[in-house]
Parts: sequence; C-alpha cells; structure tokens
Amino acid sequence: MSDCVETQDSPSVSESKEQSTSYKSKSAVIDNHQETTSVSNGFHPGNEQKEKSEESATLSDAVQDVVEKLEKLGRFVEAVDRKISNLDTTRNSDTYQLSAALPLARLRGLESASAAEPEIVDGINYVQYGSEEQMSLIVNLITKDLSEPYTIYTYRYFIHNWPKLCFLAMSENQCVGAIVCKLDLHKQALHRGYIAMLAVEEAFRRKKIATKLVNKAILAMIRDGCDEVVLETEITNKAALKLYENLGFVRDKRLYRYYLNGVDAFRLKLWLR
Repeated sequence: MSDCVETQDSPSVSESKEQSTSYKSKSAVIDNHQETTSVSNGFHPGNEQKEKSEESATLSDAVQDVVEKLEKLGRFVEAVDRKISNLDTTRNSDTYQLSAALPLARLRGLESASAAEPEIVDGINYVQYGSEEQMSLIVNLITKDLSEPYTIYTYRYFIHNWPKLCFLAMSENQCVGAIVCKLDLHKQALHRGYIAMLAVEEAFRRKKIATKLVNKAILAMIRDGCDEVVLETEITNKAALKLYENLGFVRDKRLYRYYLNGVDAFRLKLWLR
C-alpha cells in the first residue's frame, strides 16, 4: 500500500516543481519586458531628477533677470525723482513766478509793472476799483453783454471781497471796459484765480482793451501768489475764445447746458506754476 502511495505522489511533486519553475521564468520575462518598455519609452529615475534640476536652474535664471530689471527700474525712478525735485525748486523761485508763469507777462514786459498803478494807453485810462461810486458804472456796462443776469449782491460779493482784482477802463468819465475777478484757495491746495466778468463797450472793441484788462488782473493775481486762473465762456463766443487762447488759456472742460439759455460753455484754464 505504501509503495503504491509513493509511486502515485511522486509525479505530483514533480509537476509542482515544474509549474513553480515555469511561473518564475514567466515572471522574469514579464519584469524584463516592463524594464525594456520603460527604457524604450525614455523613462528613467535618473532622467526625472535631471529634468527637475534643469527646471530649477531655468527658474533661478528668470528670477535673477527680474531682479536685475527691478533694480534698473528703481535707479530710473530715483533719477526722475531728483529731476522733479530740482524742477520744483526752480519753480518756487521768484524769478520763475514772474518770468515763466505767463506768456503775456513775459512778452509784454509786465514783470516790472504794478497792476495797481493807473495807466493810460491810447487815451484809455486803466484804473483799479476804488470806491462804491464805480459800482454802478460796472453794473451798467456788464449787464449789457452778459448771457444771464446778476443781482447786485453778486457784484458786491466779488468786488467787495477782492477789490484789488477789479479794474476799469475809462474814457474820460465813461466806463468802457471792466473786469471782475476773485482769488481763493481751491481744494485746500491751489490758489485759484477766477475771472467772473469781462465786458467792453461795443464802440471801443478791437482796441486791445479786453487784453489789457486781463493782463492787469492776472498780474495782480500773480502778486498775490496765484497758481492758476480759470473762467467759463460760451462755446459760441468765438471772440472771447480767441482772446483768452491768445493769452495762453486752454480748453480744460466742456460744460453742457451751463447757461440759463441752454448753451454749453468751455472752462478755460491758465496754469501759472
């Protein structure tokens, strides 16, 4: 019985060994195939490490390039700041205030003139406002030309608060021209002059009377530290636009339906600093 059992079991053991050897051989073939496939696809643990190293080096170079550009930009900004600082120092000087502030002052030699002094040009006497007696002369003249009416309180607000910025052009006892202005602090930063009213008798126009009045008013503003001058005029008033633009004013803004008659206005500005 025992011999028969041994004879029957021997083939099974042999077959198990053969199967085990076969499995190991197949596993080795599969591993070799996977390794071969990985290599043929270009993947290798060493290659991944090398790529990361190259990416790191490239990123480092890019960062260094950005840093260098920022340093150059910083030096450029510092140079601009120095130039601006030097320009501000020049602008704060008295010489700049009178010689470079206005084209009209520079060209007409007004630097040495006094706005308050009476001046006679071509028979027209230019005087600074002096008394309440002149109020009615100014009101009567300006009322003829303005596009909207002013009350007497409006005239008194400007003239009583800024009498040094009101000038009259007199032909004997007749007031043929007048300008009314003010000067106050704008936005807590700038001393802004404002030309509120300007009028010339029709028979005396084209004699440079308006130009002379504006010159004297702006010169008085400069003496009081004015930074800029503004005004509004109708976009249809070609004569006024030409007058002010010849004196250096620019069109700063368009104001739609600004006047009571529905006409638009241009805000004109003259920078003095």
